[in-house]
Amino acid sequence: MKLLGFIPLAREGLIFILISLFFTIIQTLFFSFNGFTVLLSLITLFIICFFRNPDRTTPKDNDSIISPADGTVIFIGEVIENQLLKRKMKKISIFMSVFNVHVNRMPLSGTIKHILYNPGKFFNAATPKSSLENEQNAILVERSDKAEIIFIQIAGFIARRIVSYLTIGNSYQVGERMGMIRFGSRLDVYLPLDSEVKVKLKDKTRSGETILAKLPLKGTL
Repeated sequence: MKLLGFIPLAREGLIFILISLFFTIIQTLFFSFNGFTVLLSLITLFIICFFRNPDRTTPKDNDSIISPADGTVIFIGEVIENQLLKRKMKKISIFMSVFNVHVNRMPLSGTIKHILYNPGKFFNAATPKSSLENEQNAILVERSDKAEIIFIQIAGFIARRIVSYLTIGNSYQVGERMGMIRFGSRLDVYLPLDSEVKVKLKDKTRSGETILAKLPLKGTL
């Protein structure tokens, strides 16, 4: 969806943009121009920026795991993934501030094997306990060589709505838009232990473009 024919936006943002525009226009037309008018205009601009949905150029090498989110890398390490595969895996966490693009993209090409939604709390998404207690949507993807990864959309303190476009059993391509989280959040990516991590703590990532890791191929894809 494009606003004014050239601003690419996520369709989930349309209702928020229209409501904000409505009140801004009413304030401008029927009341005096004042600080409140400026505030409403800034809120409208912020909402438009938040729901921006730019095109991205995704690397096509089959062994790369691509970042599903814009943001900052806040954790890299080995942990026990305790929701779906329940085994030790490498974990990369990406924090998305309210100023990042919030459209999420597929980190690899594969088939959705399982989706597990858990309602929860809304702690600051930058804190470790948000991975355990916040509202989240865990997705298990299987590549054609049977390699499996998990990525988890996690709502933050402000974010209160996880959106997913994915369906169990369907196959999707790396870089394909797969959902979003409204107003600040994080993405946790769980990889096999033999993955070669390509990012560092505090690195900035771009959804659909940044290579997070290399996952060795197990055969012909």
